[in-house]
Amino acid sequence: MTSIRWGNTQIGVVIGIGNDRPVTMDSLDVAGHERTSPSRQPLVELLVLGEGRMLNNTRFTSTGVGDRLRYVDHRTVSDDGISRLIIEQHDDVTGLATTTTLTAYAEVAALQAHSTVRNTSGDEQILQMVSSLALGCVLDDDESLDDLVLHSAQNSWCAESRWSSVRLRTDEGLGRIAPPDWDIESRSYRAAVSTSTWSTGTVLPTAMIDNPATGRALAWQIEHNGAWRWEVDGRWMGPDEVAVVVGGPNDVDHHWTVRLGPGEEFTTVPASVAVSRDGWQGAVAALTAHRRALRRPLVRPDLPVIVNDYMNALMGDPTTEKLLPLIDAAAETGAEYFCIDAGWYDDGGHWWPSVGDWQPSTTRFPDGGLQRVLDHIRDRGLLPGLWVEPEVIGVKSPAAQRLPDAAFLQRYGRRIVEQERSFLDLRHPAARAHLDEVVDRLVDGYGVRFFKFDYNVTPGPGTDRDAFSVGDGLLQQNRAQLDWLTGVRDRHPELLIENCSSGAMRMDYALMSLLELQSTSDQMDPALYAPIAAAAPASLTPEQAGNWAYPQPGMPPEQIAFCLVTGLAGRLYLSGHLNRMSVEELALVREGVAAYEGLRADLAQAVPFWPLGLPTSLDAVVVLGLRSPAATYLYVWFPQPGEHAAVSLPLPVGVEGGAVETVYPRSLPAYEQEWEAADRVLRVTPKVTGPTARVLRLG
Repeated sequence: MTSIRWGNTQIGVVIGIGNDRPVTMDSLDVAGHERTSPSRQPLVELLVLGEGRMLNNTRFTSTGVGDRLRYVDHRTVSDDGISRLIIEQHDDVTGLATTTTLTAYAEVAALQAHSTVRNTSGDEQILQMVSSLALGCVLDDDESLDDLVLHSAQNSWCAESRWSSVRLRTDEGLGRIAPPDWDIESRSYRAAVSTSTWSTGTVLPTAMIDNPATGRALAWQIEHNGAWRWEVDGRWMGPDEVAVVVGGPNDVDHHWTVRLGPGEEFTTVPASVAVSRDGWQGAVAALTAHRRALRRPLVRPDLPVIVNDYMNALMGDPTTEKLLPLIDAAAETGAEYFCIDAGWYDDGGHWWPSVGDWQPSTTRFPDGGLQRVLDHIRDRGLLPGLWVEPEVIGVKSPAAQRLPDAAFLQRYGRRIVEQERSFLDLRHPAARAHLDEVVDRLVDGYGVRFFKFDYNVTPGPGTDRDAFSVGDGLLQQNRAQLDWLTGVRDRHPELLIENCSSGAMRMDYALMSLLELQSTSDQMDPALYAPIAAAAPASLTPEQAGNWAYPQPGMPPEQIAFCLVTGLAGRLYLSGHLNRMSVEELALVREGVAAYEGLRADLAQAVPFWPLGLPTSLDAVVVLGLRSPAATYLYVWFPQPGEHAAVSLPLPVGVEGGAVETVYPRSLPAYEQEWEAADRVLRVTPKVTGPTARVLRLG
């Protein structure tokens, strides 16, 4: 046997095996297509101290143990629509054995991968890097590196989801080092590295490679709430091979090493890859379906409207006096949840360093306490929520003195402190007990049904307490956080939890497989938020993309609608001084909520597309498409001042633009529309000047 064929109705995989080479993934494609050329990229790359690389470089290909791994066995497991291929390999020199598990969900053109390394020798081994997924079948038999395009994204606070593209053959990509007939190894690569606990604090763990000449594409994501790296490597000049290697923390980038004694094992973080023959947008659509398959079922699949008092409103200064009229106004919009954001626990006016005990303030809520406000939320027909930043303890919090030092992340015996916060070590029982008491008290005692879990600071490389390396300590902490969250979800299955990490600094599917929605940004400028919201579905399912909509009193109607369209492009997350609005202004907000109620069932089944490509903050027009079985929606923003020219929107096959309906706002002038059927182009022209936006339904 020289190959293993595996997959489902949507994806096909060919695994190459042999006595004289490591296992390889020779083909990864949509079902019915198969690459015939063998790959030279091992399925597992494994960097071990004392073994190093076969070709010295600064990337994670050609590792010594990875090249020496040999096939031992494989098996397949199928259960309830989930198929798994499990492949075992062994290195006779070190005694290290690897077990790689590929998982595919029914009717999804994607797979998830992870590997476990086990030490079968009598000596200890030091691991420096283990890949979650490595594949060399990026190019098909008749494809050329000249055509490949890599799409990746920068991500930072208030400037999230900034996508860009590079052709891999160019100097900005992998470059050229020799004529094609010189069969020599390149050392070129393009890499993205994220450090510490903000898994998306600088770059996104999602990227795509596509071939515009053939339509073949793949997209991947690393599903980890901590440090990670992905890289695209030029392997051989002659046969033009390209490799993709993705994984969690490593020694070079993250100070991660782990010691395996005899019989001990280590398992990588998971990563997933999706495939398509419809370009990078098709690969994102497949990855969207995969994200829905691997996540825990949503608590509220009806996607209720949430109002939060923070953004462009109370900004961390809630009081009874300010909240009661805001709650009343929120109820008038038709919202279903109301969340009190930061500051509700603070008596001294310093809400930032006082976090940690999570006891209601007595000065902010003098008459009836916080309970009165929560009761008022319920009396108005809404469910109450609170902002909590669970993983940190402010230096001015009583909990900072009450909890033992061992309950905090440390370096060299000292607590790690950043911006007046220290970090709970969720491996320690005292830290877990503290957080469980807080959550249970607020849920069972106060009736809280929604948490906005925030995370505004990050601790650096990790902790050296009870860890072989600081990176090892951080990975243990990351996994302890997921275990704690799983426990919260199991104990309180009715509880909605938002993942907010200083905006979208932890927008990963380790967390989003457990939680209800993700705040897509902290951006307070409506014009700058539009491209962030439009790009968010490349990283999230649309129904988990929590987009702030913060209309303000005194805004012109078009600007109020502009804010609401941003919210409608994902999970509507409403804020602003709603209680100060005029009757006419609040009516436009209510119209937006009603529009959301009409489209949210489609949102939960929609896949994204971008008629003009992924947007930038400089674009004169921003467009997102969401395509569901029942309807297709276009979200169109014109964020710039002045007059706007007509825009031509190419539509994908199967989407017709002949019958276009304005979903929101219907009370404002409709855009002119013209359907050019021969070219499959919908031309849209605003009838107004200044920032303006519309939600359109096609079909």
